[in-house]
Amino acid sequence: MSDSLIQAPDRVLSTLNQDGSRRWLRPRPSRGTFWKWRRPVSYLLIVLFTALPWININGKPAVFLDILHREFTFFGLTLLPTDTLLLAFMLIGVFLTVFLVTAMFGRVWCGWMCPQTVYLEFVYRPLERLFEGDPSRRKVLAHAGWRKVARFAVYLAVSAFLAHTFLSYFVGVSNLRAWIFGSPFQHPVAFMVMAGTTLLMLFDFGYFREQVCVVVCPYARLQSALLDRDSLIISYDRKRGEPRGRRRAPRKGADVALPVLAEEPGDCVDCHKCVTTCPTGIDIRDGLQLECIGCAQCIDACNDVMGKIGREPGLIRYTSQRAVETGTTRLLRARVLIYPVLLLLVFGAFGVALVGKEAADVQVLRAPGLPFNTMASGEISNQLRIRITNRTDADEVYSVSVVGAERVHAVSDELSKLVPAGEQRSASVVVAAPADVFVAGKLDVTIRVEGAAGFVHDTTYRLLGPATRKEDSDG
Repeated sequence: MSDSLIQAPDRVLSTLNQDGSRRWLRPRPSRGTFWKWRRPVSYLLIVLFTALPWININGKPAVFLDILHREFTFFGLTLLPTDTLLLAFMLIGVFLTVFLVTAMFGRVWCGWMCPQTVYLEFVYRPLERLFEGDPSRRKVLAHAGWRKVARFAVYLAVSAFLAHTFLSYFVGVSNLRAWIFGSPFQHPVAFMVMAGTTLLMLFDFGYFREQVCVVVCPYARLQSALLDRDSLIISYDRKRGEPRGRRRAPRKGADVALPVLAEEPGDCVDCHKCVTTCPTGIDIRDGLQLECIGCAQCIDACNDVMGKIGREPGLIRYTSQRAVETGTTRLLRARVLIYPVLLLLVFGAFGVALVGKEAADVQVLRAPGLPFNTMASGEISNQLRIRITNRTDADEVYSVSVVGAERVHAVSDELSKLVPAGEQRSASVVVAAPADVFVAGKLDVTIRVEGAAGFVHDTTYRLLGPATRKEDSDG
């Protein structure tokens, strides 16, 4: 049966064997210069990610994504459902920033700041090595079953903590605290959400792991469009390294396995340390691949080998494709100039829209039903629907009136009620006017909404009435 299947000439993905089975990766850490920089950066990001929901700015969490009420708070700025334009500018700005950073520094986000990489490489895999040993000794330690049980228990605890931290961005720390210390029977839905999120975290970091970067994440597949020949990438210097072979023996005690002598060998001794240390299992010597996350582990491993055999570091290094091929680098280019200009325009528009925001958003709409009615007094009434969103942090009372038009007044005002902070209310308002003030069945008036704290908002609105000309009624 297997003979009739089409066999791949090589592995399709770094996490798959040639027969399609899972290739389990247990990279050997290379604790070189870049790793020593990445470790404190990662721990700082973990602390920041954990602390942000607990930090209050203007009485609100620093970051709070309240999807249920459609309110998004970022460092004191709260975007409400009526702030679609602001949210659009923000998202466009985020995407343009990603484009710019990628064009200049490649996938620095993936290797240095992505939560998937940070938690996997500096939390879960160190715990795995703690219980089961380094990859070179794993066969000896893996036979102890209690080690795997203990590792799973610690994974579960860490995943639960990470899941609660993640959920605090969406439900708030106060609600989360009540869920943690309350009985699951008091909030079964919340308990199931927490349990499900914990299991997803455990599945991700305990089983799926690097496949998130290789298979799931779309960013890797976008890099072909976002990178250019001058973007910073991790690259193997083929001119210097090929052909691979041995030029001199390593110093006594070196742990580099050298192959048979090759003719006119390059600096690469084909020790495969750049492969065994890669967290996604690729061979960087094959060129830039979508699985490469730019973590620099292969650089640290190769520089260590170069130092042991007395050769210059940098056989694998952060560079650009143009620099490797021609030895020149071009920093200024079209996309690097266009992206900042677009960012300036987008964030400028965001600032203008933000400054123009008032203490409340007011919409004056025509209520469903007849366009107008004739009242017992002979006046013509129009029914309006006024929708107001209180953008302040305090409850407010609003009132409506008609200004700039004689003998036109509001008959009823349901808005003279409390509008809670950050919430939206709608009310029906009836505006009445004599029949003789309408011209061709129309009358433009100004609807004024006022708040107790000094808020004033005027909206021009067209009332409808009988198509009787004003001069005819005067005659």
